[in-house]
Amino acid sequence: MSSRRSRSRQSGVSRISDDQIADLVSKLQQLIPEIRNRRSDKVSASKVLQETCNYIRNLHREVDDLSDRLSELLESTDSDSAQAAIIRSLLM
Repeated sequence: MSSRRSRSRQSGVSRISDDQIADLVSKLQQLIPEIRNRRSDKVSASKVLQETCNYIRNLHREVDDLSDRLSELLESTDSDSAQAAIIRSLLM
């Protein structure tokens, strides 16, 4: 048993088990397209976490890009139109 785990048990802090970590990593693996589409089931937890971070970063970039595009569209639309109201609701 690692010293970190033995300290946490002594202090009464509940820790996540190795099985729970493996289950969570497996769930992440199914959510990330880059990993899910691979033929091999053997992917390290480190790789899954790295790909998850990359995927989240890319999603943030996509959201930012789409928000910018919607803002540009809103600027070119009559501010009192129904289309402008829809765009404003998407930006909020």
